[in-house]
Parts: sequence; structure tokens; C-alpha cells
Amino acid sequence: MRNPAPGIRRGGKGRPARLFLGLMSGTSADGIDVALTSVMRYRRGATGVRLEAFATYPYPASLRTRVLAVANAGRVRLDELASLDVELGEVFAEAARRLARKAKTPLASVTAVGSHGQTVFHGPRPSKETGRRAATLQLAAPAVIAERTGCTVVADFRSADVAAGGEGAPLSPHGHALLFRHPRRGRLILNLGGIANVSAVPPGPRGRPPSDVVAFDTGPGNMVLDALVEELSAGATTFDRGGRAALRGTVDGRLLASLLKRPYFRRPPPKSTGRETFGRAYAMRLLRSVRRRGGATEDALATAAALTARSIADQIERFILAHGTYRELYLAGGGAKNRTLVGMIQEALPDLSVQPVDALGIPADALEAVIFALLAAEAVDGRPVWLPRATGSKRPVILGTIVPAGAG
Repeated sequence: MRNPAPGIRRGGKGRPARLFLGLMSGTSADGIDVALTSVMRYRRGATGVRLEAFATYPYPASLRTRVLAVANAGRVRLDELASLDVELGEVFAEAARRLARKAKTPLASVTAVGSHGQTVFHGPRPSKETGRRAATLQLAAPAVIAERTGCTVVADFRSADVAAGGEGAPLSPHGHALLFRHPRRGRLILNLGGIANVSAVPPGPRGRPPSDVVAFDTGPGNMVLDALVEELSAGATTFDRGGRAALRGTVDGRLLASLLKRPYFRRPPPKSTGRETFGRAYAMRLLRSVRRRGGATEDALATAAALTARSIADQIERFILAHGTYRELYLAGGGAKNRTLVGMIQEALPDLSVQPVDALGIPADALEAVIFALLAAEAVDGRPVWLPRATGSKRPVILGTIVPAGAG
């Protein structure tokens, strides 16, 4: 096994390390991140992890198209929704098996699989117009994963938080606090997935409960950029590699100022959002606005990247830096590889040291999957999670439904 990563607790007495598999698919539905993770428990509540193996397995193109069709649709046939749940369960199970084979680790040695599933709907606030209750839905049938892997599976992590009055997201701040809290320095962790979310982890002793962490979804991360690239390439490309196309464009300043007036960006946390607000329809409206004003394709991408960077920076300034001192910003998620986007974030937050979360010992691509492995360990151990300043949950709850091991 690898040595514990820098910044992760290395020693101390406690329970022996146990293996967990984290399965994560983000709102862009590009595929499944899989992390084989050792979880260690120490005295005084401290937790450590060691990443043993990691891989990303893309969805088959036809499956991704169907997932996005369901996620972008206001209505969907029930048979398609039910079938996708089972099909995604099969794909998630195969991803777990593939990584176990790659790591030469028998699945029988895995304590549990933590499956985030594929989000197709996130509506954490009730709708007075339709009468809809607060709800969130992730597909990838955990019973299928348990049956195909022979492992206990923990899934549906978000629903318990919603039931307790929370938004069900973001949940990653729980892992950010347990893994990255520093005794003297506050740290900001920014995940640039389809939706961007930021965690402000105050200084303190390792093992302190994460209830003091301020965290929230800032809005679009890669979601608008990815939708534009896919539209403009007729599906041939799903993301702007390195931000090269956006770098060739010019930001439409007037349009950007208008986009930044959206009420979500001014709403104080706790708050979360998703494809329902910043999905394909939103991206196409942005593209039409740029074209009406005589802009080119690259200008739409540059403006979308600036929207992500400025919305993140403005909210960090307003909701975090105005209330505490932070000097370090660590980036995770696929957007951490977009040099144009990262440069815009650094320019908008010149007083912060911006660097990949890799500097803290976990690869940026792997962090979310590692955290869902850790959340599976929390559920199996009966340890409640409470993020009142992140999700707004009214009380601690055990996150996730546990499905016992299948026959394998």
C-alpha cells in the first residue's frame, strides 16, 4: 500500500485500516470515477485515508446521451427512468470490478462500496407552483451493484439530509474537513465539477466535527462550458481541453454583468443547484445572446468561463472572506485542468494562493470518489453527518441506504 498522503494523518493507535470503494459520477455524466480507498480511524475522532487505486471509466456514448436526455427533460417516461436505473447499476458495478482487477484486490476484501449514483434531478427546495416536495434523485440501482460485486453497498446519500431539512448538497465538505483541516491555517477547497462548490474549513484540531464548515454550490463549474463545446462540435467533443478554445475568445463584458445578476449568485448559503438551473437550456440561451451581439464561438466559451470564475470569486468574497481569513485555495475536479478557467479564478482572487488539491495528497480527479468511499465508512460505522452551514440540515443524520452484500 502507498504511504498516507501529505497532510493526511500518518500514525496513532486506532482501528485497522479497511478498504472502501467510492463510485462517483458528476452532473456532466462523463463517466464514473472509482477510488479504492483505505480508511483509518484514530483516537480523538481523527480519520485518515490512503488512496490505493483510482480510475475513470467513461460511459458508452449512447448511455450518456440517454442520461443527459433524462436530466435535461422536464418530463420522462417511467419505463426509461426505471431501465436507466438498472443499466447504470450494471455500469457502476462493472467499474468497481474493473478497478479491483486493476489493483489486484479481491472484492471480498472491500468492506463496502459507496455509490453516489448519477444525479438526474436535484430540487432541494419545494415548489409552490407545482406542489413538488423537496427531492433529489440519483440513479444506479444499489441492489444491482451489490449483486454483481458481492459487496455491501451504501447509496442514496443525499435523501436523508433533505429529509432532515437540508439541501442534500454539497456533501463533500464533510470529507474536506476530516481530511484537510489544518491546526493553524484555514483552507478553501473548490471542486470544479459540472457544478462548482466551495468549502471553507477553519483551522482547528484534526477530528473536530465538520459542523463549522461553511460550504455551498457557487453555480456552474464545467457544466455550461461542456454544453457549449458539445453543441458547437456536434457532439464530437464534450469539453474544452485545457481551456484552449476559451482562451482564443473575448469575454462579452456587458453580457457577463447581466448573467451575474442572477438571484442565485446573491442568495446566501446554505444553497445548492444543478442542471435544472444551469443545464443545457441555460447554455443555449448564453450562446444565442453572444451570437445576437455578433460574437464568435470562442467568445461564448470565454464568457462562460468568465461566468464560472467571477461567480465563484464574488461569492467567496461575499460569503467567506468577509467573515474570516483564508489564504489558501485548493482546486479539485475536472475544471482544475482547465488552465484558462484556473487563470481567471486566480486573477479574480489575487490575494489567495491557488493550487491543485494534489498538494494536500489526493489527486484532484480522485477526491470526490475518495470522499464517497469515506461517506460509506461513516454509514457502515453508524457515524452521523451534520453540515448545518453547508446543507442547512436541522440535525445530524446517517447518510445513505445500506444494501447488504449480494451473492457476487
